[in-house]
This record gives sequence, C-alpha cells and structure tokens, in this order.
Amino acid sequence: MTMKTADYVALEDRHEAHYYLPLDVVINRAEGVWVWDVEGNKYLDCLAAYSAVNQGHCHPAIVKALADQAAKVALVSRAFRTDQLGLFYQQVSELTGFPRVLPMNTGAEAVEAAVKLTRKWAYTVKGVADDQAEILVFSDNFHGRTTTIVGFSSEPQYRQGFGPYSGGFRILPYGDAEAVADAMNPNVAAILIEPIQGEGGIIIPKAGYLQDLRQIATENNVLLMLDEIQSGLGRTGKMFAFEHEGIRPDVLILGKALSGGHYPVSVVCAEDKVMDVFRPGDHGSTYGGNPVAAAVARAALQVLVDEKLVENSADLGQYLLDRLRQVDSDYVKEIRGVGLWIGIELEPDVGGARQFCEALQEMGILCKETHEHVIRFAPPLVITRDEVDWALERITQVLTSDRFRAATTQPVA
Repeated sequence: MTMKTADYVALEDRHEAHYYLPLDVVINRAEGVWVWDVEGNKYLDCLAAYSAVNQGHCHPAIVKALADQAAKVALVSRAFRTDQLGLFYQQVSELTGFPRVLPMNTGAEAVEAAVKLTRKWAYTVKGVADDQAEILVFSDNFHGRTTTIVGFSSEPQYRQGFGPYSGGFRILPYGDAEAVADAMNPNVAAILIEPIQGEGGIIIPKAGYLQDLRQIATENNVLLMLDEIQSGLGRTGKMFAFEHEGIRPDVLILGKALSGGHYPVSVVCAEDKVMDVFRPGDHGSTYGGNPVAAAVARAALQVLVDEKLVENSADLGQYLLDRLRQVDSDYVKEIRGVGLWIGIELEPDVGGARQFCEALQEMGILCKETHEHVIRFAPPLVITRDEVDWALERITQVLTSDRFRAATTQPVA
C-alpha cells in the first residue's frame, strides 16, 4: 500500500507524544532551499530547521564528511582521543577567537554546560559564597527545554507542570540595560542573553544595548554569556550577531548550523581564564565531541566561509526586508529583521499567524509562527535572488489576500 500525507499524519498522531503541532506536510526529500513531500509537491523552506540548515539541505560537502567519517570510526567515547577533535577545536577557535572549546550535542546541553561553567567560575575565581551564584536572564528568552532552563523562562506554557525549578536565576526585561545595572550585586556570576531573540519573535534590541551590557559586565566582574545558537553562524548577516555591536562576550554558545543540520553538534567557547575552572570529571558527554560530529562540523563551517554565505545573508536579507516593508497589508503590525532572519508581526485582531503559515504552505512556502502573532522567515543562507523574488511574490499575495479579512472586520453596532 502506498502511503499518502494523511496516512503519515495519522500514524504520527497515533503514536507520538503530542508536544508539537506541525503543519500537515510530510517531507521525504530535500536539497538546497527546497523540500518535497511524499506526494511530490515542492516547497521553499523558509524556516531552515530553526536556522540549523543555514548551509542548505543535504549539502554535498557535509554529506560526504558525514559518510566518510561514519565509515571510519563513529564513536569511541571521550575516554580516548581521535584525529578529528583537535582539528575541530582549532577551526572553531580560529573562527570565534576563543582559545577554549567545550563540545556538546544539542543547544540546550551547551546552555546547561555554560551555566555550570559560569557557576564554577563564580565560586573558584570571583569568590562568590557557595551556592549563592546568580545568573541574570531576560523576559521572552528561549535557551532550551531542560527543567533548569524552563525554570527561568517567562513563557507560562514552557513552565507549567514542570516544577520545582532550580534557583539562581533572575529574569529582567529584555532590552533594558538600566535594569541590568540595577540588578548588579556581588553574587552575580553572569548575564545570559540572546543578542536577538528568535523564538521571541525576532526581537532586536536597540542599538548600543549589547555595548551597555558589555560595559556593565566588565565593571562588575561578571561574565557576559551570549547564546548564539540561532543567531550565530551567518543568520544575521554577520558570522556572529555580537559583531553588529563591535563587542565580544566572555562565553559564546553555538549549535544548530554548526553541523549544517546533519548531526547534533554544539559548543561552549571561552577564554582560558574561564574554561580552565573545569577539571577532569567536572563535566562530560558520551557523544559530545565524537569524531562524526567533529568531521561534520568542520565541513559545515568550511562551507559557510568558502561559499560566502554570511555575505549572502547580509545582501539578500536586506533586500528581502526592504521589499517586505513595501507590501501594503492591513494585517501587518510591524516587520523586523536582520540578515535572513525576519519576523512579520500581525495585528492582534487578525486571528493569529498560523492561518497565514497554512496559506503560505498552499503557495509552496514553508514557515512557522511564533508567539502566536509572528510569522518568521529564515531560509537557508544558500538562497538566491531569484528564489527570494519567487517567495516575495507569494508572500505578497498572502499578506494582501481577502481570505483573512473577515477576522479583522468588526461587527456593525
């Protein structure tokens, strides 16, 4: 029996834990910026697996690195050394400027590792009293789904039913440097922040905000820790989002596009004076730093550089943003973006962004809503001008369609 979309959807719904609400498209092939469903329909991927597929789907150089290394040796555990790991460290260090690299698997694991790192630094270097270290975090943050991380989320659904939560975190308003300055006290170990909030709806703080945080952190002997799991590696038109403000963090967290979407790879990067607080046995991971992960990440990073994907993100991202802002739509409240990372916030009375994503799916474009009212666009960085124009034509049709008019029409009194 040949299975169709409805059959696959029913199979998933029958057996899967109901923790996602995906669009009802069943993808079975992908290449570059395009994906195909089980019935042969073709779609432009404008989500790029939450920026994990910056290099495009199934990039041949990354696929080859994965296959070649898997055929040699895939995992020997960190009890032994492999020929890939040191080369991977060197490449990450040269790209980021940080001499020390801690390899993990997922972004959430890297955030957890960074939390441990900064707490250890606070007790052994800064001199904070045992168990009193405090990390400053921000409203509408998204750093992962572990119990520690959801404990300092400001999103009720991410928290509800998962307590009790770990202490040691204080949530401050995002974009308010004065609130950070006011929160400083001898127990503050670190500021943990996304330079741009992706899941929050592509929220871009005002110019100078990161510079202010850098100054506050330096003056108070506090580590500035940037989560660039989504924003890093070219998404914003710079290799790292912090480069837009000309600052450097003390700790940098990367993931997602670090492997081009082919394998779970993440890292925590830091200076010697921070990373050297770890001793053998303080932290570990069975798969973290395995040779397949290292080989895949090395290829993925090389693709970003060799194919000038950061530059393409800057060029086509500005082009896309400018063109979208020319669209005359009654549904749109605000359009925000930097690089190939754009959020279209809809008016609250439209009825939510989900219906627009479903309409775009019908037009051959796959994207995802976030925070109910925002459509986000984040295509692979290999996208071309012609493909952007193809997408713009269809996005414009959806944003100006009368099909959503009824949701915004108020009844006559």
